[in-house]
Order: sequence, then C-alpha cells, then structure tokens
Amino acid sequence: MFISKNNIRLQKHLIGSIIAALFCALFAAIYETFSFGVYSYFMIFAFVVPLLGCSLPYSIIVFINKKIPESLSLRLWNSGIATLTVGSLVQGVIEIYGTTNQFVIIYGIAGAVFCISGFIVWLSTPSSTQKSLPL
Repeated sequence: MFISKNNIRLQKHLIGSIIAALFCALFAAIYETFSFGVYSYFMIFAFVVPLLGCSLPYSIIVFINKKIPESLSLRLWNSGIATLTVGSLVQGVIEIYGTTNQFVIIYGIAGAVFCISGFIVWLSTPSSTQKSLPL
C-alpha cells in the first residue's frame, strides 16, 4: 500500500491523525451520553477536524508521492489541527454546559496561524524527493 521509504514519517503522522479522530469520536459519544440529552455540533463533529485536516492531506501526499513536508512544517500543521480540535471540544463542552465564552475564538485564530505557518514553511523548503536538473 505505501511504497516509498521516504514516506514512513508521514505515514506515522497519518496513523496518528486517524487515532486522534477516533479518540474524538469516542470522547464525544461518551461525553454526550452523560449530558442528559443536551448535545453540541462542535462536540459531535470534532473528529472531522483531524480527519480532514491531517488524514486527508497526508494520505494524498503519500499516495501521489509528492513533496514530503519537513519536520518543522509537519509540527506546525499538526499543532494547528490539534488546537482547532481542542477548540471544537471546548466549545462543545461550553455549549453543553449551557453558557457562552468569548475567548473560545482564540483557539480558531491560533489554529489558523499554526496551519498557515506550517503551509508556508512547507512551500518555502526545497523538496528532498525532487531532483534538480544538471546545469
């Protein structure tokens, strides 16, 4: 299924993001079981953030064998996705509790900054899989 040895690091991140998505789904199911019929869409769909934010792009990169992100860009991207996931879970807990909080928006801003930074670092680093043309 996975052919290139250069993709092993990315494959580990892919498996980790799938496990994170499964954990979020399980956490939401258990949390809402004890919430007395109150539910939040932020809690229900928190698993989608690591699934679409990490699993989908990583699997596309692995299967197409394109430019593999360096360690810094992967860490920034994963930090952004983790921040967005935790923000979704916190928003869900706050909604189930029945209150509001204006500071939850910080999770979205910080997550977006991390993801954009990771993407910029990925685009600015030279590819280790592509060979340069002789002069």
